[in-house]
Amino acid sequence: MKNEIIIVGGGLAGCEAAWQASRRGTKVTLYEMRPGKMTPAHHTGLLSELVCSNSLRASGLENAVGLLKEEMKMLGSLIMSSAEKSSVPAGKALAVDRELFSGGIQEILEKNELVEIRRQEIETIPQVDIPVVVATGPLTSPALAEDIKRITGSEHLYFFDAAAPIVTLESIDMEKIFRASRYGRGSADYLNCPMDEEEYNRFWKALTEAERYQQKEFEKEVFFEGCMPVEEMASRGYQTLLYGPLKPVGLSDPRTGKQPYGVVQLRQDNMSGTLYNMVGFQTSLTWPEQKRVFSMIPGLEKAEFVRYGVMHRNTFINSPRVLNASLQLKSNPGIFFAGQVTGVEGYVESASSGLVAGINASLLAQGEELLVFPETTAHGALCFYITTADPENFQPMNVNYGLLPPPKEKVKKKERKLYYSQRALQDMSVFINKSSLDIA
Repeated sequence: MKNEIIIVGGGLAGCEAAWQASRRGTKVTLYEMRPGKMTPAHHTGLLSELVCSNSLRASGLENAVGLLKEEMKMLGSLIMSSAEKSSVPAGKALAVDRELFSGGIQEILEKNELVEIRRQEIETIPQVDIPVVVATGPLTSPALAEDIKRITGSEHLYFFDAAAPIVTLESIDMEKIFRASRYGRGSADYLNCPMDEEEYNRFWKALTEAERYQQKEFEKEVFFEGCMPVEEMASRGYQTLLYGPLKPVGLSDPRTGKQPYGVVQLRQDNMSGTLYNMVGFQTSLTWPEQKRVFSMIPGLEKAEFVRYGVMHRNTFINSPRVLNASLQLKSNPGIFFAGQVTGVEGYVESASSGLVAGINASLLAQGEELLVFPETTAHGALCFYITTADPENFQPMNVNYGLLPPPKEKVKKKERKLYYSQRALQDMSVFINKSSLDIA
C-alpha cells in the first residue's frame, strides 16, 4: 500500500487528521467542497470554520474537555496550537478569533508539502487502495450522506443544531449592562444584560410565542440536549431559562448591589473585541423574530446583528454498530470516520477524533499496527463510548469524566476529577512512549 491517504472534509476533524498524518510522513489529499458548494451554516470557504460558538469551552483539569485539550497538546495538535495563538478573553474558557483561528490553520496546511487541498465536492466515498478518512461533519452533503448510508449498511440518526447570534460591541447600550464573570472568576470577560422580573416575563412570553424556522416535512425534530435552542428551553417552563443560559447566580449588578432576576451573557467573539455572541442563545427563530425578540433584552434594544442564529440538520452515523475503537469501519477497514459525523459532540471532541483517525490512517498506509488509546484517557474513553454505546439509543456525546473508568482504589468524591486527570495524563504519556508516537 502506498504511504498516502485521502481525507474528505476540511473541518476541525479533517484538518487535524491531515496534520497528524503528514507529521508522520504520509502524503494527504484533502477534499473540501467549500466555497464552491456551501452548507446552510457556513459563511466562508476557510478550513476549520467555526459555525456555532467561538468557544472551545472550559480550560483546566477540573473539566473533562480541559483534560482532552491537554492530551491533544501532548500529541502535537494543530487545532490546539492554533486556538492558543488566536485566543480572546473568555474567563476560564478557551475562545478564539474565528478568522484568525481558521485562517491560521488553512495557511499551515496550504504550506505543508505533504498536504494537497482540492476544492471539490465528493459525492461518493472514494474506492481506492489507500486509506480514506471521512470527516464531513454534521453538515454532510445529501449525495455523500446517501453513500455513507449505503456503505455503513444502516440508517442514519440525526438531530438539529442551532447557532447563536453575534452582535457588535458598539451597538450595545453599555449603560444598561455590566462586565463580570460568574462568582468573580476570570477577569470580568463577560458582558451581562440584567433583567428584572417584569422584563423577564415580557421576554419569556415573546420568546415562546415567536415564529420559528419551519422544517421540511421529511425532517424530524430531535434536539441534542447540550445544544438546545433557547426558545425550546423556554417552552419547557417559565423558570427553565433561569436555571440555564439566563441563570443569575454568582452575578451582582453593581448599580443595585443585588442579584438580577435573570441575566443574558455576551462573550467576546473576535480578537479585537468588536463582536460578541449571545451565550447559550442557539436558536431556530426566523431572522425577523430574532431581531424583534432579542432586542427586548436590556442593552440590546439597538443591537446590530452581524450574524443571526441558524438552524441546520446534523447527521451522524450509528457508530456502535459500524465502527471499532480505532475509528475504522468494521465492514471496510480501509475507511475511517472522524468528527461529529461519528456522534462525538463539540469542537474539541471532533478535532480529537480527527487526531485519532489521522494517526491510524497513516499507520495503516505504512503497514503498521493501529492504535487504540487507553480507556483511562479522555481520547480513549470518548472513542470507547461512541463505539460501544447502546446502538438502539445512541446519542451524541461530549467528553465528560463519567466516560472514564472509576478508580480502582478509594478516592474522595471531591478529589475524583483531579484523580481522573492525573491518571489520564500519566497513562497518555506512557502510551505515547510505548507507541513511539513522534510528537516533536
